[in-house]
Amino acid sequence: MHTATQMDTTTTGTVRMRTDSESSFTETSLKNSPHTPPLIQLMWLASPALPIGGFSYSEGLEAAIDKGLVHDEHSACIWLLNQLHHSQARGDMAVLAQMVVAWQANDRVRLAELSQWVHATRETAELRLQSEQMGRSMLEWLRNQNTVDAESVGLCNALVPTYPLTFALALSLTGAPLDQCLQTYAFGWAENMVQAALKSVPLGQNSGQRILLAMSQNISKAVAQALATKDETRQVFSPMLAILSAQHETQYSRLFRS
Repeated sequence: MHTATQMDTTTTGTVRMRTDSESSFTETSLKNSPHTPPLIQLMWLASPALPIGGFSYSEGLEAAIDKGLVHDEHSACIWLLNQLHHSQARGDMAVLAQMVVAWQANDRVRLAELSQWVHATRETAELRLQSEQMGRSMLEWLRNQNTVDAESVGLCNALVPTYPLTFALALSLTGAPLDQCLQTYAFGWAENMVQAALKSVPLGQNSGQRILLAMSQNISKAVAQALATKDETRQVFSPMLAILSAQHETQYSRLFRS
C-alpha cells in the first residue's frame, strides 16, 4: 500500500516527510470551527488575552491611589466593589444589556440612541478615549474572526465605535443568555481592574485573588441591577471618579492611560 508524502520544512531547517493524512488533518484543524459553543465564546470574551488594550487602563484607580484613597487590599476591594455597583451596574452594564437586545433585533435606531448616550456620559477625555480605543480594537478583532457582517461593521463605524457598542455586538453573536453575557463582561472588567490594583498599589497575588473572589460574589447582584435598569434610571453619576479621572490626565507619574 502506497502512502503519498510531501516535504515539510520546519523553522529550524529540518526537513521531514509528511503524509497526506497528516497534511489533511493540519489543514482541517487550521480552519474555523463551524460552531464554537456559547460558553467557550464567553470565556474567550472575558479573557485578559483579548487584544483590545483593557490592561492599559485603571479607570481612575491609579489617581485614587495617588491621593491616598486606596492604599491596601481592603481599601482596593472596597473601591472596586463600589465601582462595580455604583458605576458599572447602573451605567455601562445596563446599556450593554440593552445594546445586546438591540443588536439581536437589528434595531439600528435603538442602537444609535444607546450609542449617543455612551458618548455623552464619558465624563473625561481619557475615559472617552479609552472607550473609543477599546471599541475600535474590539471591532477589528471581530473582523479578524470573520464573525461579523459588513453591515454591522458599517453601523459601528457610522456611530463611532465604543467598547459597550462593539462588545455588545460580540455578545449578541454568541447566542448565550443575557445574564450570562453580562456576567462575562463584569468578570472581564473585574479581572482587569484587579490586575491594575496589583501593579499600582502594589499588592501580592494572594491579595488580588481575594479581591477577585469578593467581586465575583457580587457580580450576580450587579447583573440583576443592570437588567432591572430602564432608560430613565440608567446613569453613570460618580463625581469622585470623574474628578479623579480628570486629575489623572495630568498626574506626574502614572502607569496607566486612565
